[in-house]
Amino acid sequence: MTRLLITDDSAFMRIAIRKMLESHLDIEVVGEAKTGQMCVEMARVLRPDVITMDVEMPVMDGLEATRQIMAETPCPIIMLSSHTEQNSVTTLSALELGAVDFIAKNSSFLQLDMAKIGADLVEKIQYWAKKKYLPDKNSRSGSLPFFSNASIESKVEIRKLRQGTNPLPAGLVVLGISTGGPATLPQVLKSMGRLNCPMVVAQHMPLLFTSGFASHLRSETGLDVVESTEQMELKPGIIVIAKGGSDVVIREPFPGKFMLYQKTDLQASIHPNADVLFRSAASVSCPVVAVVMTGMGSDGLLGAQELVDRKNAHVLAQEPETCIVDGMPTSIINAGLATAVLSPQEIGKSLSRLCAGRMPFGFKTLYS
Repeated sequence: MTRLLITDDSAFMRIAIRKMLESHLDIEVVGEAKTGQMCVEMARVLRPDVITMDVEMPVMDGLEATRQIMAETPCPIIMLSSHTEQNSVTTLSALELGAVDFIAKNSSFLQLDMAKIGADLVEKIQYWAKKKYLPDKNSRSGSLPFFSNASIESKVEIRKLRQGTNPLPAGLVVLGISTGGPATLPQVLKSMGRLNCPMVVAQHMPLLFTSGFASHLRSETGLDVVESTEQMELKPGIIVIAKGGSDVVIREPFPGKFMLYQKTDLQASIHPNADVLFRSAASVSCPVVAVVMTGMGSDGLLGAQELVDRKNAHVLAQEPETCIVDGMPTSIINAGLATAVLSPQEIGKSLSRLCAGRMPFGFKTLYS
């Protein structure tokens, strides 16, 4: 039985969340808090398996409540955020503080899609309820609390890494990332620094969140991080966050000139989609480096396979041990596509070397 603590200053939303969960007998609502302060106090007493946390609340908002809970009684926290620029920035800050996931909801109760929100919420609650807090994670990968489950989502097989990829400096970097991205991607960019080529990032995220995410990354790293726009020219040093809720493709109208276009793939189950991005990158004339990081599922696997088949591209996978969720990079490792399995900081350093024309050193030859 999963023990859930609901936190929302709206009585309507608290009732709505209960309604969404009433048919799921494996989820028990053990408490309801209408302020962040109440949530912190109830978390100490009730020790829930999962907490849903509203962003905007009186007395103490969801950001401060998340900060205190992760410091005192760590627990998977799922943020419920309205589709506004301000709330998106707060939600991203909460994810950096240790909240594990979020669900975006419309600002107006009359516009709420209860069926969709309910399905997403149940899936996330059930997933994160299986996670257990690992207090020693901080010593391995930074300051974030870490949750792992006893039955790992995707078992990593012992497999040799690919060798002998293109020795020329990379002219383009494409990166796919999902759950855990807001907390993990800044580590890559800070250790990477400015590249001599463009980077395009497909971060699974809804509309209105990617603009705030790009601004936050630009402020945190000092790099040229922007949200994608239609027919954007990709220049050296730019880092483009694909616009939320849609997909992007890269085209090369003239040798060495890369352009980015919005093109939502209706066959893709999630957006921005890494497979769509990676496949488009396989058609450019220069060497390409693909990076697959923390996230559920296997988005990026098919695109990485095409990059390997057509360009023998470098494919960097995040170490599953350092992931909030290891599904995406584990799929790359198990398929034998990875040329390196690295921590976020090591990924950044390797990208800097690959794009400067020097071959990366210290890559592992076996992962177990």
